[in-house]
Amino acid sequence: MSLTFDFVQPQPEPAADRVTLFADVILPLPLPKLYTYRVPYELNDQVVIGGRVIVQFGAKRTLSCIVAAVHETPPKEYQAKYILEFIDDAPVVTQPQLQLFRWLADYYMCTIGEVINAALPSALKLSSESRVQLHPAFVREENPYPLSEQEERIVETLSTGEDGKSLTFTEVGELLGVASFHKVIKSLMQKDVVFLFEHMADKYAPKVVKKVRLAHHFVAEAALEGLFTQLATRPKQLDVLMRYLQKVPVYQNEFTNQNGIEKAYLTSAPHLSPSAVNTLIKNGVLEQFDVIVSRFPLDDATQANMHFTLSEAQTEARDEVMRIFNTKDIVLLHGVTGAGKTEIYIDLIRNALDGGGQVLYLLPEIALTAQIVTRLMRVFGSRLGVYHSKFSDNERVEVWNGVLSGRFQVVIGVRSAVFLPFDNLALVIVDEEHESSYKQYDPAPRYNAREVALMMANFQGAKTLLGSATPAVETFYQTRTGRYGLVTLSKRFGEAGLPEIELVDTRKSREAKKMLNHFTPELLTAIETKLSIKEQVILFQNRRGYSPFINCVDCGWIPKCMNCAVSLSYHKQAHELRCHYCGYHDRMPVECPACGSRNIKTVGFGTEKIEDDLKVMLPAANVQRMDLDTTRAKNSYQQIIGDFEQQKTNILVGTQMVTKGLDFANVSLVGIINADSIIHYPDFRAHERAFQMFVQVSGRAGRKGKKGKVIIQTADPQQVIFDKVIRNDYLEFYDYEITQRREHGYPPFMRVIRLAVKHMDQLLCERAAILLTGELVARLGREAVLGPEAPYIFRIRNFYLQEITIKLSREHTVLKSAKADILEAIHVVKDQKDYKQARFVADVDPM
Repeated sequence: MSLTFDFVQPQPEPAADRVTLFADVILPLPLPKLYTYRVPYELNDQVVIGGRVIVQFGAKRTLSCIVAAVHETPPKEYQAKYILEFIDDAPVVTQPQLQLFRWLADYYMCTIGEVINAALPSALKLSSESRVQLHPAFVREENPYPLSEQEERIVETLSTGEDGKSLTFTEVGELLGVASFHKVIKSLMQKDVVFLFEHMADKYAPKVVKKVRLAHHFVAEAALEGLFTQLATRPKQLDVLMRYLQKVPVYQNEFTNQNGIEKAYLTSAPHLSPSAVNTLIKNGVLEQFDVIVSRFPLDDATQANMHFTLSEAQTEARDEVMRIFNTKDIVLLHGVTGAGKTEIYIDLIRNALDGGGQVLYLLPEIALTAQIVTRLMRVFGSRLGVYHSKFSDNERVEVWNGVLSGRFQVVIGVRSAVFLPFDNLALVIVDEEHESSYKQYDPAPRYNAREVALMMANFQGAKTLLGSATPAVETFYQTRTGRYGLVTLSKRFGEAGLPEIELVDTRKSREAKKMLNHFTPELLTAIETKLSIKEQVILFQNRRGYSPFINCVDCGWIPKCMNCAVSLSYHKQAHELRCHYCGYHDRMPVECPACGSRNIKTVGFGTEKIEDDLKVMLPAANVQRMDLDTTRAKNSYQQIIGDFEQQKTNILVGTQMVTKGLDFANVSLVGIINADSIIHYPDFRAHERAFQMFVQVSGRAGRKGKKGKVIIQTADPQQVIFDKVIRNDYLEFYDYEITQRREHGYPPFMRVIRLAVKHMDQLLCERAAILLTGELVARLGREAVLGPEAPYIFRIRNFYLQEITIKLSREHTVLKSAKADILEAIHVVKDQKDYKQARFVADVDPM
């Protein structure tokens, strides 16, 4: 990240012919309005909409913020302060982004400051707690720039103490004993002596590689021969020189010497002496220098060289998409699992790039990103950027800047990628568009990336392709009304056919006492058969951990979370109890704290127990687990998926992560361990989610010509939904579901806004919810307001919850005025003394 500060002192009043400019800025705070600052006259020409400036907010706080507008109208309510610093001379946030951010704040009922806070990587946000650290490439003896007394004081302080020491802006001011110290920091940054970062965990540091090259005066052939003679009695140094010349043949082309090679190439060689390398550097034979390189892994990719040919069905689908794009901006590609949608996406991306536009390719899970990136990298090379939460802040900033500069023409990422600074979008692809992972729950903005992507494409005149084997009911409804185009792929790619699906009654197996742990004989036999012929198995259980809870057999005691109204789950590997809502954890008790009994047992099962049981029952099998617990590390997804692709793993056990678009050639069996827990959930989307999950996980089997099989374990095989899953009949499922939605007034026929009232006092929470309901009924009518009621989990992180559901007409004017009424009702309740501490959260279009 390159920051340039232009420090200014407050200026005297301008003369009559001077133009006084004011800037409305977006502070990264939940403020309902923009704040206005005065632009120093000398810098009128430098103010940039979308650029960052540093301002003082409040008595002591300084923050970086985004310039949203520049005008000549001073604020009436307060005296505008001067902008302290200009960070950028070009926008880091584009005009299309600002338009999108305003829409996000308005639609999802939050502030634009909350949107900015969520959108910008941490390293692009600075405050009074921003920190200064020595640049990793800084060497005092080699730095060509003289330092002032104040600069020397800062460098001396940062150089002493532990490695990587840093100072906050406040500490720099105290060290120098002056209030105006930003100019000194600016100078040090221009001299590459220091860099800035926001938090210790988020500091932005360029990646520096130490390189060496042969000193220029030794490049000539005669000088090189003399050097060989000089080193004849020093064989270790001669070996280093020879290895360098093998890599960089300077006698063939002296210009290749300028770039040199990485020092590690010499120091890490097993037969070379690192001290010999350092001696050659000390004696001036080799020159050591630092190069700042990209840490983005795809930059080293070879240029695009992968070519493939679409099948006849894929070509027809591609052509149909392009034809519909002539008249509609949004198309749904409804293709069965394994139909080859990704190849169609790639072909459409190529067309968009050939036209000079940018492309955003959204995926719901990082696990999918890890697998598909490799395929796209072979096609698009270093033009491809990747953006997701497992990347460090450094990497996210590099991708952000890469999109701004045009370096990355196509970006693949998860939901946060919708915030990137595109300004020339031609195509947006939302794969697995039905996935609930596209929805952000906390903190604000509580957006759905699919809807944001559609709006972003609309603002920039881009086309949007939605893809899914099991589209969201709302999406498919839009194709029926004619708003979206529809293209269908009804057969799998190549010779692959849809898997055979078998229902197994767990109730009968239990009555016959044939269950082994949580496996029916049918599933266990099928697993053993597949392993015997070297084929792979995926097992799906939608609950992580070893056991949902433990209890005392004698007195019935169940350990609860101290912050939430839930039981603690047992995780065997860590041998502890954990809350999956707030992260609280406790040791596994040896005896019951209530009665002292040691008769404590686990109840139920999660992915960890499935994995554990399989290792006992099938000791020869290599079992791996993919859930939130095993994928916390940055590269864990790639590792797990890579092992499974290379068939190092025989059985992959996972939560919903394994249901989403993964493509494994050798998987011929999928087992759904407990289907009933997904179906019987108190939510109007429960059957839709169950159908999608069953079809998606079933689609992992038999994708490359192998005959696939799916075994679904259930205590109620007569459930209507299973018949539709077995026949893979989405249209019948849709017709049934849309009838239910129309009858009961749910999306897509109504808009839903869910309000959560939170308070640490249960009684005050209930009273605030009742009062808010009354205010809403008075404004919106009784028929539009449902509740209040306590949710199934009524306390999370020490806050009691009450929920109010609001159903509204889909008309834009109705929705806009209703949101204003909702905010007004919330303010009425918040203004009352008893409810000052209450929190009110609006979730528009909850999933």
